[in-house]
This record gives sequence, structure tokens and C-alpha cells, in this order.
Amino acid sequence: MSDDRICVGSIAGAWGVRGEVRLKSFCAEPTDIASYGPLFTKDGNRSFAVTLTRPVAGAIGARLSGISTKEEADALRGTELYVARDRLPGLPDDEFYHTDLIGLAVKDTGGAGLGTVIAVHNHGAGDLIEIRLTGKAAPLLLPFTQATVPTVDLARGVLIADLPEGLD
Repeated sequence: MSDDRICVGSIAGAWGVRGEVRLKSFCAEPTDIASYGPLFTKDGNRSFAVTLTRPVAGAIGARLSGISTKEEADALRGTELYVARDRLPGLPDDEFYHTDLIGLAVKDTGGAGLGTVIAVHNHGAGDLIEIRLTGKAAPLLLPFTQATVPTVDLARGVLIADLPEGLD
């Protein structure tokens, strides 16, 4: 995947019988997904204009250009949708796109290397960063808060983590 595109959502399956899809938005404001222009598949071979139709359980109902049957919509289940980075709004200094955090080196407040960010999760109560710890089999999940992650330096490729007592 090129660094000039960011995953903004995925297709959760068909909704109804006329080609509408359940669209899972990864945007801070879920309905913004339709405002960024055409959305592309990961390989870039397909693009879709998106028209939002209605809220559905855990997603948004949407029509995608070129999709008119339930079977076509079902065939897209699990497809990630990307947008060109330059179509997204700029962020304040204390906000980050998840994709920019993945791969950052993680150091403790003393400068010792801890590992690498391998994922960012949000299960509804705030972001969690998943860190592959150097020399450990199990990853570590930390809340992505100012208290736990006081410094993110994208230019240097480093994230500073202040581990809670007992985790160091």
C-alpha cells in the first residue's frame, strides 16, 4: 500500500436486496467518509463514489457506484476502502492518523527501546496502541493518552511511552 493513501473504512456486507452496503467508517465523524471523493480498494484497481443512505447497526448504509445487486454487495464484504492522503483534513499537533503511528519505535521515558507499534485499536472507549515488545512473545496494549504516551515524534519515527507501574 502506498503511503499516499489511508484506509478510511471497510465494507461489512450487503444491506437489503438492491446493492446497498453496510459501510464501516473509520473516520472521527463517520459520515465524513462520503465527502473525500472516490474511495479505492487496497490494490487501487477499483474505485467507488459513495452515497450514504441511512444509519444501520454498527455501520452506515451506503450505495457504491457500479454496485446494484445484493450479490455484488456481498462479494465486497471485507473490502477495505482508501482515500488519497491529500483529500483528508490536516490534523492539529496532538492528533494523528493511525496509519502514521504503526511502525514507530517505542521508547520509555528514559530512552530505552521497548519495541514497535504494530496496531492501533479502538473498541469504543478510546484508542489503544499495540506494541510488539523486543524479546517478548506477547504484545502490550497501552491506552493512547497524553499520560501514557506523552510524546509522538513522527519526524524521528519515535513514540515515548510512560509505562504504568508494574509493566516496566
